[in-house]
Amino acid sequence: MSVMTAIIIAHRGGALLGTENSLSCIEKGIRTGANMVEVDLHLTADKRIVVCHDQSVNRTTNGKGKIEEMTLEEIQRLRILNHDGTVSNESIPTLEQVLALCKGRCPLLLEIKKKRDDQYSGIEALADSIVKSYQMEKEVVFQSFNDDVLFKLHAIDPTLRLEKLLIARMGSVLFDNGFSKFSWEKYDFVASFNIFRCFATDRFIDDMHAHGKEVKVWTVDDPAKAPTKADGIISDRPDLFIH
Repeated sequence: MSVMTAIIIAHRGGALLGTENSLSCIEKGIRTGANMVEVDLHLTADKRIVVCHDQSVNRTTNGKGKIEEMTLEEIQRLRILNHDGTVSNESIPTLEQVLALCKGRCPLLLEIKKKRDDQYSGIEALADSIVKSYQMEKEVVFQSFNDDVLFKLHAIDPTLRLEKLLIARMGSVLFDNGFSKFSWEKYDFVASFNIFRCFATDRFIDDMHAHGKEVKVWTVDDPAKAPTKADGIISDRPDLFIH
């Protein structure tokens, strides 16, 4: 599959087009003509899902604190920082705000961020219920590094399209938090394996395709460096891939 036929996903909304994971950045990502927008999900102390890459607000806003220890009101009082460090007029959005922005316009790739299995209790069921309340189950794909997230989502609704994030596969799989033995049977319900660009070799992609799985590659910002066999390209500059 060539880059021209691969789907193009705006990473964090298109993180080099605007302020990552903000509503304005997501809007820019949509307007590039990207096939999907990718954003990151975390759970607040009062059980609201917000869109932010990090587990804390320290890097991306003018405040400090861990999302899981803050209420939505506390988080949305803060303002997102622009690339140059200046303070914008935007706050970290909720999943509901992002769904409302994208509904009928652009599908979403939602990454549930979860470092520990006991973190963000109930986020899977809550995310699924919110998506379904917007009648967007056909417009949303879930992905995660964390197997517990994928297994819980699959148990909640076996019809959900689920995708596995990984860094590398070399006999064992190197995830974001250690090695695990790779098993095709274990991941039989996973539709796509989404891998870091440095390990997206033709051999890896061919192996995945031979087993009926798709491959998306992250994060690729130069079209000349995109693996030509990939099914999807996740990019901070989706506009460079749209012709």
